[in-house]
Amino acid sequence: MKINIALDAYLILSAVMFLEWAVQGVWLPVLAPRLLGPLKMTGRQTGWIYATLPLAAMIVPLIVGPITDQWIAPKWFLIGGHLAGAVLLVLAAWQRTFWRLFAVMLCYSICYAPTMALVNTVLFAQTKDGATQGMVFMWAPIGWAVVGYFLTGWRWIFKTEGQGTDCLYMAAVLSVLMGVCCYLLPAQELAGDDLSLAEAIVLPMKVAAVMFKDPNFVLFLFVSLAISGMIQFYFLSTGRFMQDIGISERNISASMGLAQVVQTVATFLLLGALIDGYGYQATLIVGAACWVLLYGVYIVGKPRWLIWLSQAFHGLAYVFFMIAGQMYVDRVSKPEIVSTMQSILFAVTTGLGPFICTYLAGAVMDIYTVNGKFQWRRIWAVPAAITLAGILALCTFQNPPPDVKLPPPISAAKVRYLDIPSSDTQQSEVSLFR
Repeated sequence: MKINIALDAYLILSAVMFLEWAVQGVWLPVLAPRLLGPLKMTGRQTGWIYATLPLAAMIVPLIVGPITDQWIAPKWFLIGGHLAGAVLLVLAAWQRTFWRLFAVMLCYSICYAPTMALVNTVLFAQTKDGATQGMVFMWAPIGWAVVGYFLTGWRWIFKTEGQGTDCLYMAAVLSVLMGVCCYLLPAQELAGDDLSLAEAIVLPMKVAAVMFKDPNFVLFLFVSLAISGMIQFYFLSTGRFMQDIGISERNISASMGLAQVVQTVATFLLLGALIDGYGYQATLIVGAACWVLLYGVYIVGKPRWLIWLSQAFHGLAYVFFMIAGQMYVDRVSKPEIVSTMQSILFAVTTGLGPFICTYLAGAVMDIYTVNGKFQWRRIWAVPAAITLAGILALCTFQNPPPDVKLPPPISAAKVRYLDIPSSDTQQSEVSLFR
């Protein structure tokens, strides 16, 4: 498969995508056993620790996205966020009480949350070719899988799984490497308008408001909110669930890493073909259905080899729902608000939805705990039912026209003097972008 950007640009973009998700992948799947085990936290407290990232993602990307559309190149936010995050991850490894760990992880999440959208913004600025984007996106699951298997090997050799701080220290090292790689990113042209900081935040949001007049786009966001939120059940509960069915704690990271192996292959071979052949609606439905299958296997709860193989469903679901959703938003967004729209999507899929559902997952775990034992069938039935409802809603989703073309960018300085009409979506787009 041919890439349509320079080789050096492809290599650095791939390295950044690899490290962005390696940083999260090394701690997110395996921190919960530390919280529920050595630190003796409750399900709700564990949920609140995991809620720090969604909480930050609801707010910070919405501020940073518009600024990087108009004011400051995304690479500088990526560098600063990851270097500061490295320090905070080390501090998190030293904390043993709920409130102190919550405060440190919240500060870390404020630094990390906007970077998830910004790596996509940098990629989309370099190429609009879906095949090339897929060849960069595939390094995200590779990064997640590689660090998962590395952590498992580390724990086998050095027996560090007992306290579980090793995942946080590794994430800190990876964050430093990410900061260095981001410095090498290609330069990105900004809008170039002489705007104040306040205008840089407000004006792209004003233009982005046009998108919310499209019922199809609003439906997509609501379904994304619900289904992405259910992933928190997966991250909060899978580690402990695997332990309870007899999988060794040191093997959990490697077991869950199968999802990223499958995600890599699906991103490279299947994503573009599925979207081109059947459209975004079918792709999103297939992705959500894979999560339903995963939760269904968890409800059955045995045998262990089937639980391990079912991790493949998570990898497929992430590709066909989350990544396809990011590509959909890039396709229907106007060029001058790509960062803003990606930030809105991430605020929904990694912010509001997971924040609500992190608390829900923790509460459900506490409710379905009897004599210190989790009733896993009842717990997994909750995300399965909600995801199934999201699939039914997606049946009314409409694909964008195949001949849709992105209009040429306009100056944000001109936009500031325009009022968005209250008529239908098409009328608003004509007023702003003709």
